[in-house]
Amino acid sequence: MDFSERLDALQQRVAAAKAAVQAAAAESREHLRQRIERTQDDVDRTSKNAAAGARSKWAQMKADAAAKREDVKAKIDQRAGQMDARVADDDANWAEADAADALDFAARAVDNAQLAMLDAIDARAYADDLARTARS
Repeated sequence: MDFSERLDALQQRVAAAKAAVQAAAAESREHLRQRIERTQDDVDRTSKNAAAGARSKWAQMKADAAAKREDVKAKIDQRAGQMDARVADDDANWAEADAADALDFAARAVDNAQLAMLDAIDARAYADDLARTARS
């Protein structure tokens, strides 16, 4: 398996996410809400496609991510009805902490992906070695 292509694609997704977040910081709340809805739709589509072929613990992680997205959507809807600046500030602090936690999780996911790829490369090398030995 060519992990380099998958890593390149992941790097492009990170770059696109960074650009989107930077652009969103300067947008009106209405434009931001539209961006969030588009992003949620994209993530939902990707998750549904991935879930069809998912297995093991990764499937559970994807399900957890889907639940988190629904939680974020509910918080955004709830935020629209808030009038108290202190409540809104607390909500913003929680949302920022949530984003920081999500970035920490993404970093751990990259570390776990690296370990999984190294394990897969080692497993393939071992299988190839056994096949060569069997042919000899």
